[in-house]
Amino acid sequence: MKKSGLLMKPIKSIVIIGPAHPLRGGGLSTFNERLARECIAQGFDTTLYTFSLQYPSFLFPGTTQYSTDSAPTDLQIKVCINSINPFNWLKIGLELAKKKPDLIIVRFWIPFMGPCLGTILRFVRYNKHTKIVCIADNIIPHEKRFGDLLFTKYFIQPIHAFLTMSENVLADVRKLTIKKPSSYTPHPLYDNFGDKVSQIDARNHLQLPLDTKIVLFFGFIRDYKGLDLLIQAMADPRIRTQNIVLMIAGEFYKDPLPYIQQIAALGLEDAIILKTKFIPDQNVKYYICASDVLVQPYRNATQSGVTPLAYHFEKPMIVTNVGGLPLMVPDGKVGLVAEPNANSLADHIVEYFELGEGYFLPHLLEEKKKYSWDIFLNSLLELCQRC
Repeated sequence: MKKSGLLMKPIKSIVIIGPAHPLRGGGLSTFNERLARECIAQGFDTTLYTFSLQYPSFLFPGTTQYSTDSAPTDLQIKVCINSINPFNWLKIGLELAKKKPDLIIVRFWIPFMGPCLGTILRFVRYNKHTKIVCIADNIIPHEKRFGDLLFTKYFIQPIHAFLTMSENVLADVRKLTIKKPSSYTPHPLYDNFGDKVSQIDARNHLQLPLDTKIVLFFGFIRDYKGLDLLIQAMADPRIRTQNIVLMIAGEFYKDPLPYIQQIAALGLEDAIILKTKFIPDQNVKYYICASDVLVQPYRNATQSGVTPLAYHFEKPMIVTNVGGLPLMVPDGKVGLVAEPNANSLADHIVEYFELGEGYFLPHLLEEKKKYSWDIFLNSLLELCQRC
């Protein structure tokens, strides 16, 4: 079993709390399942505790929360947490307290989960054995709601330490948890979506034209991700005359009508390819590999799971200068960094095609080496020893 040199008390058993199958793939579920596999590879007895009910249906913006794929056969997944049932929180908290895992890794991405997870972990603390490390995706959410701060503070209390994948989130954590150990380590690669395929094969699979330059927006569509800015940028005359199109691949998590109306108003129907349904895991590689460049036009961000995807499939990126995006996409090397407005995005799309993919690829391949799951897990284990 591989162990970090800083471990004083051997960790043998790990529980990961967060989304996993049968909840649909996407950033959180995919990450948690991949992390579990890394824990197993390093010799730890690992179990995932996921939700039997994650969100009430009226709070979920997509079409369905559940996957139609078969359950992973290589993972132990307990589907048992009900996010809105306090009696369930008591039951799961007492179960985990009795189970006495050496380490619980809990994901926190939205304040809504604060009462549920905070209560479960309070009961776990009664066993005076289990260390609890939170992977904090967000502490201050992108889309704020009443009660956010109260729920977040409730969640924070039983946590021993915090790991973030964005320096901005780390700063937010330290504002609220001055005395608790916390550290930053980059988001590891999503290397579980299959191998890279050729652009020709990917486009043939998706029935896309072979002679067109394709800019890709990938992922769930929410206001803070700035898709409207990218659509506006596509109306730039320099882009319109270069046979460049935008492919939007991902499910709407808000009303799609304003985007459809924007496309029509700008006369961009022939320059936009809409693939706006949920993208199953087995098809992710085709969308990334079919594109020429992946654009993240976010208005605000902490980190993004799209960036590790682009690294895995060796696709250069254009990102906006917000949150942790520029840190993971060094400007002029792995891609280009624009300001979060349509004019800047248009300038950088034009610049990208002037330079070409070959300009960025050597730097991208070198930078990619930093983002391994082995490094990520060992950073987490080292943080655990500071608890």
